[in-house]
Amino acid sequence: RRGESTLCERASEGPSKAVGMADKPTAACIARLNKELQQLDTEPPPGISAWPKDGQINQLEALIQGPKATPYEGGTFKLQIDIPDRYPFEPPKVRFITPIYHPNIDSQGRICLDTLNMPPKGDWKPAVNVATVLSTIHILMAEPNPEDGLMADITAEYKTNRGAFEATARALTLKHAVDASNSTLPSHDASGRASAGGREGAEEAAEEEESEEEEEEEEE
Repeated sequence: RRGESTLCERASEGPSKAVGMADKPTAACIARLNKELQQLDTEPPPGISAWPKDGQINQLEALIQGPKATPYEGGTFKLQIDIPDRYPFEPPKVRFITPIYHPNIDSQGRICLDTLNMPPKGDWKPAVNVATVLSTIHILMAEPNPEDGLMADITAEYKTNRGAFEATARALTLKHAVDASNSTLPSHDASGRASAGGREGAEEAAEEEESEEEEEEEEE
């Protein structure tokens, strides 16, 4: 396991009731999220998709395609987004589910990004939306910020041995992010539900592939 650092004190910490998570988001929060999900469906940023998790509008899942000309190219990374009840006056809590080797993302998927934190340490603003957050994370994947690293050893390697960093990042991308269950961005209807043949179809394909691999191992 890679060593973690306190270089960045502004990592997204994941879901927590202490920061205002609620079982029932407010009407204003729901209205805002419905509008954002509709926009994500009709005008999604390139390589980005998001939808409600298990029908819960305050818990979203997202997929981000690895930026081109980076060690993450060809990979698709799943993220979890938890929306606080005071959204958009508080930022969402976002973390990577798919493992990723990056100076600003720790082993638990937490992200060091000012946009995800309240002032004065962060620069979250109510005008920022989920699409903007995901686009900013996409940029961070392509352009790490070693001056505000979250993982001390990865940050040092990025600064002093870029070739080794890129080789390890690429190897982990091929291992974790290039997979049938992650390789297809799902399509959605206007309500934000994943359409048949998208995310669910990809997951079924991954399960079938795993079953075939197990059968081959037994035969050997």
